[in-house]
Amino acid sequence: MMIYSVKQPGIAIRGSGLVFREKGTANPIQSCAIVSREKNSQRSLLSVQKPLHLSGVIGVGNLMKSVRCEKSDFAVCGAYEADKSEVEGGGGGGAEAPAAAKKVKIGLYFATWWALNVVFNIYNKKVLNAYPYPWLTSTLSLACGSLMMLISWATRIAEAPKTDLEFWKSLFPVAVAHTIGHVAATVSMSKVAVSFTHIIKSGEPAFSVLVSRFILGETFPVPVYLSLVPIIGGCALAAVTELNFNMTGFMGAMISNLAFVFRNIFSKKGMKGKSVSGMNYYACLSILSLAILTPIAIAVEGPQMWAAGYQTALSQIGPQFIWWVAAQSIFYHLYNQVSYMSLDEISPLTFSIGNTMKRISVIVSSIIIFRTPVQPVNALGAAIAVLGTFLYSQAKQ
Repeated sequence: MMIYSVKQPGIAIRGSGLVFREKGTANPIQSCAIVSREKNSQRSLLSVQKPLHLSGVIGVGNLMKSVRCEKSDFAVCGAYEADKSEVEGGGGGGAEAPAAAKKVKIGLYFATWWALNVVFNIYNKKVLNAYPYPWLTSTLSLACGSLMMLISWATRIAEAPKTDLEFWKSLFPVAVAHTIGHVAATVSMSKVAVSFTHIIKSGEPAFSVLVSRFILGETFPVPVYLSLVPIIGGCALAAVTELNFNMTGFMGAMISNLAFVFRNIFSKKGMKGKSVSGMNYYACLSILSLAILTPIAIAVEGPQMWAAGYQTALSQIGPQFIWWVAAQSIFYHLYNQVSYMSLDEISPLTFSIGNTMKRISVIVSSIIIFRTPVQPVNALGAAIAVLGTFLYSQAKQ
């Protein structure tokens, strides 16, 4: 904001970048006029390189359309420099371009996030089929991502975040929820088909609404609550008709839903007012989650089980198994990193919607690649759940 003053007699002007014009000139946006109507007043014209828009005039007297100050010898005008696009295009296009660019940016984030997630799920299921130790598999995913980011910070490929004790305190509940959700989803996929896990996890918006309503005290329009009916009904129909139903796999997916809803809500709150970007935020989250998960994984499974299972997997699959483990760990970190870059730009509920729509590609690709047998009723349940998610997103808008 720049301040200009006009004083009588002998009009005095402080500041720069202001263009005065006579009334009736061709381009009303490129200049403005401050006219004194005192007796014997003189008009003064000052022209500079960049025009200014007046944001307000403070003075004694009546303000007319041409910004005239009557019966006053002093007027103070607030102004701001006009953007070139506003001067040439009439002021409307400048705001539309950044909005369109932001939509494209979010769209690219979502597309990359979904593609990376499909690749991760394929390799993750391959690893779990040959090596059924979900606690270690989850730990390796976090360890790989943590190592990648530490190397990036050390080599200055990425700028290291500036954190303090308060940051890590606010991050801790996010890390706990993330750890629970990650392990629960991995346990689920070790017991049932990838498609079934993601059909159940498509019910995440229902958990998001229920948590927001009963814990956070938020209210939603009636159509939002009605959209939960097909989501819950579709998931239930798919579960009942699943050929390879497993209670551990089903409960793992349900627990993962609840944990990730809390993670998304805590993340958005924790990122507000912080200078840490989404990419570095998730990197710090991985490091803290790794510290939480490692001792628990050792207690639940243990190095002896891991070593025996590794020898068995290596003898059955060969050296290719090592690539599978590396790929699932790398792609897990990448897809989550991109998702947190998306979370920088959107709300937790929008994030949940995008997360659910992503599952369509995961469900379809996993059924094709692993040749998962699907009954028509089971497919109908999945379709109803996905339709409910679409209706939910429309009701939210």
